[in-house]
Amino acid sequence: MAAQQLEFVVVLALALAGPMAALAAGTPADAPRHDHSGSKGLKVSMAEYAVPDIWLLRDDGRKVLLPRELDDGRPLVMNFVYTTCPGICPLMSAVFSQFQQRLGAEREKVHMVSISIDPEQDTPARLRAYAQKFSAGAQWQHYTGTAAASVAVQKAFDVYRGDKMGHDPLTLMRSAPGKPWVRIDGFATGAELVQQYLQLAALCERKPA
Repeated sequence: MAAQQLEFVVVLALALAGPMAALAAGTPADAPRHDHSGSKGLKVSMAEYAVPDIWLLRDDGRKVLLPRELDDGRPLVMNFVYTTCPGICPLMSAVFSQFQQRLGAEREKVHMVSISIDPEQDTPARLRAYAQKFSAGAQWQHYTGTAAASVAVQKAFDVYRGDKMGHDPLTLMRSAPGKPWVRIDGFATGAELVQQYLQLAALCERKPA
């Protein structure tokens, strides 16, 4: 393994040692495990979520089943936004835009997902226009649906805060279907998301001795 990759693995292993131990100890699968030692105020945790059988509308107007959409074999990077958000959503979307730019050609190997928490306003057409503002590539898709579907998805990933004005900055990552999720609470820069993504990829590529 290259020295840089080894460094990534060591850093992530140290950051997630507590959460992974909690998983091994049998902590409830749907409970996030927080590690408050993350740099620059970020909280990095590891958790398992059950993706609900919910139908959503993709920004191209196609109706899709969420588990099937997320389990396409690619690593996944996901957040929750809404198009009329005056505060954190534009910042999170700008970070996603930076993330895809920093990945360059590698970005096609990653599935980037943004799910609306304001489905009453966010139609597929509105989401397409929003995505264009942030130069979203083909690998970055936006989703909406019914109000009930939106709430169910938010609750499944422990992001539901009662209404759209109360949501928090959050990014979720997963290396492959069936793998645990890495949860990043707080504002990460595009560079930090790339680093977290590479750390996760390196950790999952390690082979047993």
